[in-house]
Amino acid sequence: MTLSPSPDIQSPAPDIRAAAIAHQLATLGARYDAAPIFPAESMKCLIAAGLHRSFAPVASGGDIFPDRTAHYLSLMTVLRIVGRADLSVGRLYEGHVNALALFDWFGSPDQKAQLSRTLDSGAFYGVWATEPAPGVQLRTRDGRTLLTGRKSFATGAGGLSHAIVTVQPEKGERRLVIVAADDPDRADLSQWRVRGMRATGSGTYDLTDMPVLDADCLGLPGDYDREPRFTTGAWRFTAVQLGGIEALLTETRLAMSDSARQDPLHRAKFADAVAATRTAYLWVRECAIRAAQDDADGPAFARMTRGVVERSALDVMELAARIVGTRSAMDGQRIDKIIRDLSLYLRQGGPDYARDQAAEAWLDHDAWGAGDRLW
Repeated sequence: MTLSPSPDIQSPAPDIRAAAIAHQLATLGARYDAAPIFPAESMKCLIAAGLHRSFAPVASGGDIFPDRTAHYLSLMTVLRIVGRADLSVGRLYEGHVNALALFDWFGSPDQKAQLSRTLDSGAFYGVWATEPAPGVQLRTRDGRTLLTGRKSFATGAGGLSHAIVTVQPEKGERRLVIVAADDPDRADLSQWRVRGMRATGSGTYDLTDMPVLDADCLGLPGDYDREPRFTTGAWRFTAVQLGGIEALLTETRLAMSDSARQDPLHRAKFADAVAATRTAYLWVRECAIRAAQDDADGPAFARMTRGVVERSALDVMELAARIVGTRSAMDGQRIDKIIRDLSLYLRQGGPDYARDQAAEAWLDHDAWGAGDRLW
């Protein structure tokens, strides 16, 4: 996907730019939910606001922040705002900023310069790590380096410009390779028949016989899997999910009838929804700060945050349905779309295992940190 960015966005604050397009993203989101295709118009909105570049490496023209914590908190706010507007676009945008972070951490000067040029054309990236057996492999044949295999749950397959994919060399640890992601002949969306997150187009993408040059290899073998960044990076998708929870709370408030507002039982349910939403916010914010600091206990925070956000989302979805009633399940209602999208987006891999690993970390030592020790 290559589009021309708008040159007239001058605001240095990404959250202000995100808020300015949120209503349009929400309106477009309803259209893409009804007729699921890659949300090209929504992505154009992100480009026009300059958000496709905001969190790129500075060497690639990204915004300059006072420090990494300010960078991450700004990104958290933007992910929340985009997620509030449309969770499908939020998922696509989260994958893009994940790719930008990988360029920042592992990219060579030449790769960062090339990234700047592709962003100039309005390119969006994804990060694809999931794959059916035997996985995507890097092989040398007749003097050429080629890929073989497919990626599954490849968000934006056929619609994004590029993706950073994990591949397994013949020897050693897996590594990252930059590939073209916009070939419709390689994309297969036929099995992406879902009730929520429809516009993400998370199908399969066949990488077989795709050539790989040295300039396509990002970082060193094993870089992608290094902790604490690998696991702590989950904070980004929890920020998008948080945006969906916040949107659901807002829509519930707007949908409450006068009689519901005067009913203490309904008010108690709404209060519970507010508490659940704010709980998720506090955990995601803390996790983002830990990620910015490359905190050694960041993975434990991220694993626990995933469970907290999931529980908050499930609670708010149930409370919204109880407060609003049948209208919460009617086709065309924004509450219905948010609930369907959240229900699918929450299905990240291994939630029980992630929570168990977090509990093990806290049993081993007080993972809150030196300033917040409980014992």
